[in-house]
Amino acid sequence: MDPLGAPSQFVDIDTLPGWTDAYEVKQLGSHQNPAGKAQVDVRSPFPYRKDINEKIILWKGDVALLNCTAIVNTSNETLTDKNPVSESIFMHAGPDLKDELQKLKGCRTGEAKLTKGFNLAARFIIHTVGPKYKSRYRTAAESSLYSCYRNVLQLAKEQAMCSVGFCVINSLKRCYPLEDATHIALRTVRRFLEIHGETLEKVVFAVSDLEEATYQKLLPLYFPRSLEEEIQSLPYVPADIGNAEGEPVVPERQIRITEKPGVPDDASDEEGLEADLSFIGSHAFARMEGDVDKQRRLILQGQLSEAALQKQHQRNYNRWLCQARAEDLSDIASLKALYQTGVDNCGRTVMVVVGRNIPVTLIDMEKALLYFIHVMDHIAVKEYVLVYFHTLTNDYNQLDSNFLKKLYDVVDAKYKRNLKALYFVHPTFRSKVSAWFFTTFTVSGLKDKIHYVESLQQLFTAIPPEQIDLPPFVLEYDARENGPYYSSYPPSPDL
Repeated sequence: MDPLGAPSQFVDIDTLPGWTDAYEVKQLGSHQNPAGKAQVDVRSPFPYRKDINEKIILWKGDVALLNCTAIVNTSNETLTDKNPVSESIFMHAGPDLKDELQKLKGCRTGEAKLTKGFNLAARFIIHTVGPKYKSRYRTAAESSLYSCYRNVLQLAKEQAMCSVGFCVINSLKRCYPLEDATHIALRTVRRFLEIHGETLEKVVFAVSDLEEATYQKLLPLYFPRSLEEEIQSLPYVPADIGNAEGEPVVPERQIRITEKPGVPDDASDEEGLEADLSFIGSHAFARMEGDVDKQRRLILQGQLSEAALQKQHQRNYNRWLCQARAEDLSDIASLKALYQTGVDNCGRTVMVVVGRNIPVTLIDMEKALLYFIHVMDHIAVKEYVLVYFHTLTNDYNQLDSNFLKKLYDVVDAKYKRNLKALYFVHPTFRSKVSAWFFTTFTVSGLKDKIHYVESLQQLFTAIPPEQIDLPPFVLEYDARENGPYYSSYPPSPDL
């Protein structure tokens, strides 16, 4: 603790100038466009967004001194790495931090884990492990570094943090090229703020003298401060900008392995299918796929075992997931129709679906399905609940039962197993009837999980108000129909 009357060594982020204010918007001196001025009608994939820029701070200093909700520590998998960032954090946090880290039992590369801040001004420390860089394994390193930044942001969102102070995660001893790593850091943060910007008020990039120039040079590419700077930066935006969330994309190489020509086709013998594949070798990759056409015939004839059906379904889902990760889904993400919020009273992740934000007749519903899979794949590995706001939907927002059936059939078994409740908020009589028919005659196992919620007061008995991000029109509608809500409510036996 600072002596009485002595100035604090910690830095309040509210006193730091923002990205827009700290540096003048200049012509990009080292980025002089050799091809001449860019066309005005060509927009950058990272367009000028004043609301996002206001959240960004570039600060030269020690991340351990930031007074914000959480700061980021870069370490190794045993969380014992000694680098300038971690040593400063340990020194300022005090001895209790080491005891707390021992309870975490390490952290894998790309993951993020949370501890208290102890004697720091920050309430929390998010520990993450950056990859070791080798040029021959560049793709793996890019994916791991992306995961570091993404998992830190996701953890901050889940814990309802207001601000995060990032150190430069790629430490020198891990040999990651600074400029390459900075591209991944900036584009990941940019994409996250595009989708979940309402959950974070400030993101601080704490850099050293060595790193500041690189961040100043690359920040305009991802956070242009004017339309002019966006146009000037466009020629220098990398060709590889990842997918809608900034994740590196690796083109899938799909290789079809067929059976040896001339081998008799016995569609009725399941064991024969495995024996035929022996002609192409015993290596695991050679036995990965099998004859897709034969398996489809067996499915139609009802001769494929339950285990084989599950395996086929898993392969089909994996194809959808690969496509979802490779597709540009930014147009679907911008609808804000599906997003993660906090946790319910049982600690389960809450996912929100806003019906009115789904213009069914105007969007590609297959891309909507891909976006659902992309967002939900890592959520569904644990127990979760869905909140569907049917508030003020009309005929243009009604999801077709065939689409819902396809969605239910495509998704992995974990989606159905770990979905513990579906809260149907502000249902109409017609929507209740439709849901009853769908859950009774089309899908099984979902009917008992649906809870019809007539008011937000009823919803808040299952999910605390501070744990769910409510669209403003939902609040206005509920206040008009049911009166204003309050911070505490009697328990409801229905939820």
